[in-house]
Amino acid sequence: MGHIKGLVSIVSELRAERTNLVNQLKHVDAALSVLGKLNSGSSYAKPRRFLSAAARKKMSLAQKARWAKRTNVQEIVPKPKRTMSASARSKIAAFQRARWAKLKAGKKAA
Repeated sequence: MGHIKGLVSIVSELRAERTNLVNQLKHVDAALSVLGKLNSGSSYAKPRRFLSAAARKKMSLAQKARWAKRTNVQEIVPKPKRTMSASARSKIAAFQRARWAKLKAGKKAA
């Protein structure tokens, strides 16, 4: 029974060491990317995944279908213009006239 407990503790220590190493590698990758940008504009980065031509074609067709669906919906329903009521316009005009009269009266006194 003691042998199994010792094995469990060894496995847990190895897992802890693995997480420490992963964290250290992340720091090294970050440092390399910063230093790589300083060098000549190129930076160290993970290699990109490559897609087959058929997969790119499927993605392209799906995106075009989404755009077609979206543009057709927007063309059918135009947004209405916002309008102001006549009473609201007359209230604003009266307020502006009073404001200008007050400014003109202040200039004549000066």
